[in-house]
Amino acid sequence: MVPTQEEYYRALAERHGEELQRRFRQARVAVCGLGGLGSNIAVHLARAGVGSLLLIDFDRVDLSNLNRQQYFVNQLGQPKTQALAETLAGIAPYCRVETRAVKVDAESIPGLFDGCGIVCEAFDRAEAKAMLVQGVLEHYPDVCLVSGVGMAGLGSANAIRTRKIGRNFYLCGDGGSESGPDSPLISARVAVCAAHEASMVLRLLAGEREP
Repeated sequence: MVPTQEEYYRALAERHGEELQRRFRQARVAVCGLGGLGSNIAVHLARAGVGSLLLIDFDRVDLSNLNRQQYFVNQLGQPKTQALAETLAGIAPYCRVETRAVKVDAESIPGLFDGCGIVCEAFDRAEAKAMLVQGVLEHYPDVCLVSGVGMAGLGSANAIRTRKIGRNFYLCGDGGSESGPDSPLISARVAVCAAHEASMVLRLLAGEREP
């Protein structure tokens, strides 16, 4: 049985407190890239009761994604935006989910994040990460940006941390590891970095500006 909206948010408020839950519910957060990092970030934010999520990715669910991403076998071939929206509807039925199945480039960033207080960068490629970071800092200087760099391999999860890089820029990860034949992307370590990003988002929504 699906709970009513009142029941759902009352249960969250009992866990988080009325004021904190109000802040989460009023927030609109963008997640760019819905792979191992972004799909886990979105799930964490939805479970916390974030009121509105903008999900952005141009890719489709592939068999190779299932080792670390929040998708299922019956979603293979679906656009990741569609598949993740379906998953989130089962977790947080009253979260407002908007999707954009587009490839983000420098030209599309202006206007893309209007209304979002926080943008999460969760792309795979370094050049795409740099492009998004530069674009958000240039066009949305008052929006908080949370990014992830370095989560590959089987190194200690304790090496993954959150650092404040600029006034509104936070970086999560070990800062160096890159995926490759000898340094694969493993679900548990990627999820640790995703949890760092999601935790920083929730801290920002709570009014805490330092990691």
